[in-house]
Amino acid sequence: MCCELAAGLSNNDLYLRHTNLIKNMSNQSHLNPILVNVIRGTEVESTHRGSVVVVDCKGKILDQIGEPDRAIFPRSALKFLQAIPLVESGAADAFSLTEKELALACASHNAESFHVDSVNGWLDRLDLTGEDLECGPTLPLSENAAHSLIANGVTPTRVHQNCSGKHSGMLTLCRHMGWPTKGYSEYDHPSQQAWIKTMSEVFERDLFLQPWEKDGCGLPALQMPMNSLALGLAKFAQIDQPSSSRGQAMTRILNAVKKYPEMIAGSGRCCTAVIEKTAGKVVVKTGAEAVYAGCVPSMGLGFALKIDDGATRGSEVALGALLRRLGVLDKKETEQLAPWINPKIINSQGRQTGEIVAAEVWD
Repeated sequence: MCCELAAGLSNNDLYLRHTNLIKNMSNQSHLNPILVNVIRGTEVESTHRGSVVVVDCKGKILDQIGEPDRAIFPRSALKFLQAIPLVESGAADAFSLTEKELALACASHNAESFHVDSVNGWLDRLDLTGEDLECGPTLPLSENAAHSLIANGVTPTRVHQNCSGKHSGMLTLCRHMGWPTKGYSEYDHPSQQAWIKTMSEVFERDLFLQPWEKDGCGLPALQMPMNSLALGLAKFAQIDQPSSSRGQAMTRILNAVKKYPEMIAGSGRCCTAVIEKTAGKVVVKTGAEAVYAGCVPSMGLGFALKIDDGATRGSEVALGALLRRLGVLDKKETEQLAPWINPKIINSQGRQTGEIVAAEVWD
């Protein structure tokens, strides 16, 4: 558990510990190759280093750049996996969850009106309200949705928090299992223990031994190797026992996300665009601090990537480079996804001054 103050460490101990962590990260960043270049004119202005790994459903590494066993916090990139107990337990059926709501349980959404209305309707069926969510109230990720709230003098609520769908899913599991809803976000609550246990089985690794700390939405965030994350997504791509309760749950989650990609993120978002423009050929999920995880069902593989400096602009371009490297994007899809995977840099005058591109390491 990453809880230094609770462990009674002195300020000096904390300083030394954090200094060592920073040194380790610096060394790691130096070792990881440059994945993305930011170009101004014809010159490189900035760079983004990182790691990438591609595996099959047995965990065999098929491709890698950088360190495939690098320990990261996947954050929201875990949401497909965190939703498995919701379906496998029977909770989703007990409360008649729609496919849209199932996709929303995996979302880092924009808090556009259709996201907010869906969460409110879902909570109403649970006889709960937004105040029962244990994520904090935040402005929508969507600038348009945020500006609309501000313009209308509306105070953002917990429902507007981008993880409110995942939290609603966990409350649904609590209702179905008879667990207390209050405190469901705590590490030792049965709802949190349920997904950690499930993911330990899927990853074939005891995640209860992994370091953790609270995520941005208040739920536990576990640290784990990148190749374990990629393996978890590969198992969505090629389900070992399709007729088992877990296999059926994973199939339903994947199909819901493919059918309703707008629920997983929303307007102007890379996750939604990739799933939508490829017609579900590729399914991806971002996580905070420039993580991406996803799968290509037709190829039976999963992948994970992390940009060292946490820049989303780097992770989106790296994602595009990876998909091109795997040969899963055609010319039309590449052009449609260009605003995310090969963005132009436009100044305030509307003039293009550069672009963000994949580095030579991808060639």
